[in-house]
Amino acid sequence: MHRQVRRVEVIGLSLPMVKEGDDLAELIVSAAEELGVGLTSGDIVVVSQVVISKSEGRVMSLASIEASERAHRIARLTGKDPRHVEAILREAVDVLRIRADGLIITETRHGLVCANSGVDLSNVGEGNVSLLPLVPDSSARKIRDRIRELRGIEVAVIVSDSHGRPFRRGAINVAIGCSGIEPVLDLRGRPDLYGRRLQSKQVCVADELASAAELVMGNSDEGIPVAIVRGYSYRTSEEGAASIVRTREEDLFR
Repeated sequence: MHRQVRRVEVIGLSLPMVKEGDDLAELIVSAAEELGVGLTSGDIVVVSQVVISKSEGRVMSLASIEASERAHRIARLTGKDPRHVEAILREAVDVLRIRADGLIITETRHGLVCANSGVDLSNVGEGNVSLLPLVPDSSARKIRDRIRELRGIEVAVIVSDSHGRPFRRGAINVAIGCSGIEPVLDLRGRPDLYGRRLQSKQVCVADELASAAELVMGNSDEGIPVAIVRGYSYRTSEEGAASIVRTREEDLFR
């Protein structure tokens, strides 16, 4: 049986240093055109959380944070700066685990279970921390709508962030926000190669695309906060990445 060969391309984009109030969509469109790859309808634009947080004013100076007594207690245990801990606590609805080597696992207001509430010291300058966007799905939608306004094309947008996994070493990029793409592909009921109906197969394509984009975006000093995924056929949807998060009733590990 002949099967069609699929080809997916991932293209990294460098941006100027992003600051609060910048039009990210315009920067992305311009960067793609300067590289000679221009955005086209059907592209998936994966954007690192940190540049969205910068543009949305979600960067704080540690000097502006007054640490609580609880933050000081946790800081003494973990070796972290108590002001960093305070920022983590403010972004958390629950603290799940604390480890002496500095690991603090929390649940954020978004429902994400991750290290440090997503509060990051990387790529925001000495003495600053970045906080996750308030509503990542809305951030993705805003960029998507603005790209449509600028160039009249329909793309999908994914907001990515680096998260660890409870039973595997190493962090990978996952989707914390998206717009214009169905985040979870439900294959239940479809036949496998032998005609057996799939019973539980659901694929988080938004996470897979975010991880693929990370291969060119990197995590340290690469300076590539955006990637275009081109050639992947996806289902369009207005459902956001918030739907990826399991409810507490579905969560078997807490």
